[in-house]
Amino acid sequence: MFPNELARQQRAKVRLAITFASAGAVVLGALAVFQEFPEPPWLWGLFAVSFVFFEWNTVEVNDKLFASPSIMVVMTAAVAFGPMSAVLGTCAMAAVALFTPEDIRQRRWFQPAVNFGQLILTAAASVVVLALILRAGSSSGEANLAVTAFASGLAAMIYGAVNYWLVLFIVRSVYGHREARPWSHMTSILLPLTGMGFLGGLLGATYLLVGAASLPLIAIVFFTGYMAFESYAKLREAQLSTLAGFIKALEAKDLYTRGHTERVAYFANMIGQAMGYNGTQLEKLRWAALIHDVGKLAVPRTVIRKKARLTDDEYEEMQAHVHHVEDLLSEVDFLRPMVEVASNHHAHFDGNGYHGSTGELGEIPSLDARILAVADSFDAMTSTRSYRVALSQGYAFSELRKHAGTQFDPNVVEVFVSVLTASGERYGSPEELTDDEARRRAEHGIGHSHAATESPHMDTNRGSGAGRG
Repeated sequence: MFPNELARQQRAKVRLAITFASAGAVVLGALAVFQEFPEPPWLWGLFAVSFVFFEWNTVEVNDKLFASPSIMVVMTAAVAFGPMSAVLGTCAMAAVALFTPEDIRQRRWFQPAVNFGQLILTAAASVVVLALILRAGSSSGEANLAVTAFASGLAAMIYGAVNYWLVLFIVRSVYGHREARPWSHMTSILLPLTGMGFLGGLLGATYLLVGAASLPLIAIVFFTGYMAFESYAKLREAQLSTLAGFIKALEAKDLYTRGHTERVAYFANMIGQAMGYNGTQLEKLRWAALIHDVGKLAVPRTVIRKKARLTDDEYEEMQAHVHHVEDLLSEVDFLRPMVEVASNHHAHFDGNGYHGSTGELGEIPSLDARILAVADSFDAMTSTRSYRVALSQGYAFSELRKHAGTQFDPNVVEVFVSVLTASGERYGSPEELTDDEARRRAEHGIGHSHAATESPHMDTNRGSGAGRG
């Protein structure tokens, strides 16, 4: 990371830490004036310990997004404390979760400061709504239970929304768009959180009806919610590990592809963001990019590493990797949508090229496949390969534009050129070389006269067009 970026992140951390810590302190101080502390104190202590435990054991369910059933604890406690103590009691619970063991071990100051503020603000915004509804609602019988269910469900939605936007604001303010990917499958995360909050309200009502005898049951439900998030996180971690394994296996076979898949994923993500993709769409695109060359595991190494131009038979064998990726990965359920994209990344915009089993000659490939084709081809041209040293970024842009409308989607090409130029990033050779000269240098073991920035890839090794992807 560049020094200027580190300095920017440090300034953002200081600003956010002061802002959120101050806001949390002000809210907590105001509540201490206008609300009563929950009675009995031991009940507050039990819920506070539960809240702290789950905050200390959050699991990463997305990139820099952590989750736990803390929302269920908050809603249960809010109903159990009653409207006159609910907001102060739950915000005080949030305040004692200021530090985690990891914060202490790593001597972190930023995370405790912003967590103190955002947890108090989140609890206050949601529990105030719950308390107001409970006070205005019916005071007894079945009607009271219905009011409690409605209030806790609404408060849980507010809790989830406020927490989401505050955490998103903090992460984006510090890490920016490059280091923090847009979150995917948020419905799979926010809906269970809302459901847990709703259930928490009902658990609080159960405590009011049954008393302390219900606490063991409440504890069991809390841990069941935690196990659900832990299982989701472990499944996601296993999926990411599977992808990493395929990439390592491919890079072990062809050293020239080392880093290639990550760069193609980065460029594809860059295009997708510029074209308005949401987090789930971007994840699908990124994962398709990470597996797009896995089919080369079934291609002989002599063909992959050949320095000279491929023969017709070798070229056909190389292009068959788009079918091999289907053979290797189509039975992996979570990768099936990505395999369809990856197997069509050599299909052309005009319907020609190499299609996977889901595409037909003359059919326009999906937008995901068209984005992947541009990202893949750019990396092929601006990377040093066994058969050709890296070409310049300007040359790659001109080739993409030259084949726009036939091999590539013109709109995708222009979006990519625009967004990469605006980023200020440079890839490829600092020298302006023709394709023939770049190939001649590779065949004779001649590199660039200046160090080149290694980068991304294209679609043939037999002539014009975009690279030996």
